[in-house]
Amino acid sequence: MTILQTRPFSHYVSDALQGFTGWDFSYLVATGRMSESPLPWNLYTLIEPLVRDAKSLLDMGTGGGEFLSRLAPLPPHTYATEGYRPNVSIAAERLKPWNVQVVAYEDEQQLPLPSAHFDLIMNRHESFAPQEVYRMLKPGALFITQQCGGHNDIEFNHMLGAPDPVYKDWSLESAAEGVRAAGLEIIAQQEHKGITRFFDIGAIIYYLNIIEWQVENFSVERYEQQLRNIHDQLVTKGYVDVTCHRFLLAARKKES
Repeated sequence: MTILQTRPFSHYVSDALQGFTGWDFSYLVATGRMSESPLPWNLYTLIEPLVRDAKSLLDMGTGGGEFLSRLAPLPPHTYATEGYRPNVSIAAERLKPWNVQVVAYEDEQQLPLPSAHFDLIMNRHESFAPQEVYRMLKPGALFITQQCGGHNDIEFNHMLGAPDPVYKDWSLESAAEGVRAAGLEIIAQQEHKGITRFFDIGAIIYYLNIIEWQVENFSVERYEQQLRNIHDQLVTKGYVDVTCHRFLLAARKKES
């Protein structure tokens, strides 16, 4: 039994209901309540030299601008999109020193951004429409994305007795097919399945409240008995592991 597990289930429920802004799970990682196995690539290391060479950059799904800000200094013409409205002002404030234009959007099929404008489009865990990526890239420009695959966290659905997420079949293969169909040339690809480890039920509740697409209509009230069962498992074993499914895809728009 871990020290954390001496606390009752009700304590973790109350703790998990705190507010969440931006798109950064460092709170759970820094407190040792969640950990992820390392990936066989480092997205920052791959993207950083590309950012240095770019004059125009788009960060798709910037969240609170956390990852993009770590790549500073940024190109003179840098844009970021964000579909979750509360994050737009957070990202704009964080990215203000580099004059980043943060653009809110509602439909990924029609982004309010110019065509053939970007030297580099990067995307970290954001859904995307391949034809829009193609439209916005300059000829010869690069798109690089790290995605959460369809098997990511799927054990939570099984433990709770919830339906599988609608994107269960999302994988490197399906993403690559869409990118090729849009006219992009794939230059690098890799897929990996590791583990994400949780050490208390509060961290799991907090996480599932944020990743609302994983378990549709998730709430403590709806799944209380199943969550209590997971809590009992944590008390006995000390942790719960779920699949960490990631893939990397880089593609280029051919020269005209």
